[in-house]
Amino acid sequence: MSEEQRKELKRLLLKYTAALKTLETQISILIQDYEQQNNYNLVEHVKSRIKCLESAEKKLVSRNYEVTVENIEKHVHDMVGVRIVCAFLSDVYKIVEMIEKSETIQVYAKKDYIAHPKESGYSSYHLLVYVPIYLLDGKEMVEAEIQIRTLAMDFWASLDHKIQYKFQGSVPKQVQDNMYKCAIDINDLDHKMLILNDKMQEYKEEKDRKE
Repeated sequence: MSEEQRKELKRLLLKYTAALKTLETQISILIQDYEQQNNYNLVEHVKSRIKCLESAEKKLVSRNYEVTVENIEKHVHDMVGVRIVCAFLSDVYKIVEMIEKSETIQVYAKKDYIAHPKESGYSSYHLLVYVPIYLLDGKEMVEAEIQIRTLAMDFWASLDHKIQYKFQGSVPKQVQDNMYKCAIDINDLDHKMLILNDKMQEYKEEKDRKE
């Protein structure tokens, strides 16, 4: 890598760092505002990261792109990533709606893998967004990805990631089939927990009325 390329990469990483900080701050504010207005915390936890360069390079190579700083910025859309994990399915869609209403975060694409899971069984809700950053040269819009999922979905995805890493992408069919069955069970569990939560809310509202 030439000195000029190193400078370009350093500046790109600066932009990603700035975008991640902006995204983290805005999401935190939205979550706190919702909690104050509704007396209900939607979120169990939030994780964020900037994708490592090795992963970015592998993605470019898998798509037959030359590994350059320009191609990382142009073709790797999830260099900046935030994952929001909540308890219930209904919370996922409330968070999606909340982010879509944000004047800071600009949603440009949505992928509902909850309504339409991947063949592997993977479920989550993805938002592809632009985040504004302000440097000496002025305002820039940086791409980022937000994943919103339930605790159960997050557990499945974490296990699937470990399995994919262990088998280097060549997972035995029996393992794939069992993971898919687990995904079905998790989806069923999420719906049962949602019904239970709705019942709990009904009991609470009825109790409040009587008091």
